[in-house]
Amino acid sequence: MYAKLIIDGDAVYETDEECLRQKKEEKETKEKGKKGEQKK
Repeated sequence: MYAKLIIDGDAVYETDEECLRQKKEEKETKEKGKKGEQKK
């Protein structure tokens, strides 16, 4: 698991790179499906 720390003032956030990658792929897949529907 790869993680990235984001420091914003007094707040510290840890992001899960693998989770972000999966969400990005899901979003791209949904966008491709929508583009295919628009062409019809």
